[in-house]
Amino acid sequence: MEINMIKDKINQVLVGILEHDNFEIHDELTAKDVDGWDSLSHMMIITKIEEEFGIRFKLRELNKLKNLGSLVSLIQSKA
Repeated sequence: MEINMIKDKINQVLVGILEHDNFEIHDELTAKDVDGWDSLSHMMIITKIEEEFGIRFKLRELNKLKNLGSLVSLIQSKA
């Protein structure tokens, strides 16, 4: 799957769960950069991303994620 398509889907998930778009999608984006992205919304985001892409993450994979770029790479490896 193309990187831009992955980022667009992730953006839609973030906006849907966080209910705002006061952030810019880029590879270095982390939860601390986005208002309202706390531990609860994080779990909702991960669950929705799994649904949207038809994939499942392992806990160790999630623990290794550093930013949006690493999430995109992980999704790309599973898609």
